[in-house]
Amino acid sequence: MADTGNRTLRLLSLMQTRRNWAGAELARRLGVSVRTLRRDVGRLRDLGYPVEAQPGVDGGYRLAPGASLPPLVLDDDEAVALVVGLQAAAQTAVAGMAEASVRALTKVVQVLPVRLRRRADALRVVTVSAGWRSEADVDPHALTTVAQACRDTERLEFGYTAANGERTERLVEPFRLVALGRRWYLVAYDVSRGDWRSFRLDRVGAPSSTGARFAPRRLPVDDPAEFVRAGIGSRIPTHDVQVLVEAPADGVRRRIGQWATVEEVGEDACRVRMEPDDLSWPALALGMVGAEFTVVTPPELRQLLAEWGGRFSRAAAEARSA
Repeated sequence: MADTGNRTLRLLSLMQTRRNWAGAELARRLGVSVRTLRRDVGRLRDLGYPVEAQPGVDGGYRLAPGASLPPLVLDDDEAVALVVGLQAAAQTAVAGMAEASVRALTKVVQVLPVRLRRRADALRVVTVSAGWRSEADVDPHALTTVAQACRDTERLEFGYTAANGERTERLVEPFRLVALGRRWYLVAYDVSRGDWRSFRLDRVGAPSSTGARFAPRRLPVDDPAEFVRAGIGSRIPTHDVQVLVEAPADGVRRRIGQWATVEEVGEDACRVRMEPDDLSWPALALGMVGAEFTVVTPPELRQLLAEWGGRFSRAAAEARSA
């Protein structure tokens, strides 16, 4: 039975590396007969994998898209690449993608062998991301530790450095991770203070699970993100940025859709919306679009672009005269 199970996993791994497989080649790779291969394919179908058979002399098998996502089988290099990629996506704290990345990262890290986890950590340390990073970098290990504690309802211990530099030791009952304003926040019940708190994750030091389970408490508000906003709203103002861009929405969305909402307003025009806490970000994004645009709001963005434009024009004039 163990040999059958191992062979079935090997078959699944092979089918995930190539779209179409000849039946004879698959059987040869697995060291079985074509008849045994057919039984193994049947087992995959029973497990929910949509394996399609192609009849004929040159027929074979392929793994088709299914109605749901069944478990994937990854080799060592693929698993390491997946973990490093999810860590990078999680650190950007981009709304929509970051929280999903942490959920996926938590699942993968839980079953990742120690030797592969070391490879992933080593690769991350020596890798420089060319993407937009979060304002304050967060240790991926801290992200996964906190996420696992939230999922498993286990108390957390960590050191916390406040804005004034004061460091305290905290014991909390973690509730949710929230990505907001290019930062990560932990919403948790602070046991020693007897109240709910939000903690910036880049200020959390060496979080560790105590292993002690707790009964989940009810957050005073319905939305954890609103709880965080209420605590930091007075300290991190945001801007309502609206810009009309003279370019098709699809092209603009491919370039900056990760950081902005892009709405089509015509065949060759779109409206870009952002809510940044720093106007430098929409200025950079608009420069990446490569098209003419008009700032609707706020006036401060127009002023910033005028300052940048003057600086760039002077640099260009100096380059021409050199």
